[in-house]
Amino acid sequence: MWKKFCLLGATVIAAFFGLNLTDSNAEYICGDANSDGSLNVSDAIYIANYVFVGGPVPDPNCCESDCPPTITDIDGNTYFTVKIGDQCWMAQNLKVTHYRNGDPIPNVTDGGIWAGLTTGAYCDYNNEEGNVAVYGRLYNWYAVIDSRDIAPEGWHVPTDAEWKQLEIYIGMSQAEADATGWRGTDEGGKLKEFGTAHWDSPNTGATNMSGFTALPGGYRSAYGGYNTMGSGARFWSSTEYLS
Repeated sequence: MWKKFCLLGATVIAAFFGLNLTDSNAEYICGDANSDGSLNVSDAIYIANYVFVGGPVPDPNCCESDCPPTITDIDGNTYFTVKIGDQCWMAQNLKVTHYRNGDPIPNVTDGGIWAGLTTGAYCDYNNEEGNVAVYGRLYNWYAVIDSRDIAPEGWHVPTDAEWKQLEIYIGMSQAEADATGWRGTDEGGKLKEFGTAHWDSPNTGATNMSGFTALPGGYRSAYGGYNTMGSGARFWSSTEYLS
């Protein structure tokens, strides 16, 4: 059971290392920070990740929030979350290999087979499992809409309306959000991880001011080919286009 309380994370961790942080550098952290049911040294380690590794910046009103700092999927993978406006988003890409009820999601490596699928499947970019730790896994449409649910308990694949709510919150107009195809101005930069640790240089305009931390995990096309790792990211909506 998740219990809410707040620690002034940067200040607490700074004390361990003899650092002097100004109030403007201190961020509130929600805890039981790692959601293990108790307050212990693991929570300090979790907070240290925020302060020194650059995890998503938590909402300073976290104690009023229903957005837990992490969530865990059916396989035991744990993900950071971030509150953006009134919405709670995962701040890392999904890695799960089972539906919520425990049924396996098939791993399809062959491009030709992938292209002909009418059932759910996942793959690792270029069929290399080494890409999973950072970029997560790629899923086809049928896995996204499967009634057994691909998302962790209590979560769901966002609808188009929910994506629009996010876009508008970070600065897009309603009219622009209602358009199809490429839209917006600098909103993508507000969602992208800053710097070139993962994105190809120069990653112009990336600020990650939202904390969404989009990574360039690429995508697998309907024809089975892999594309744009390092330069692009694509995210599913549960709303079918022209349905």
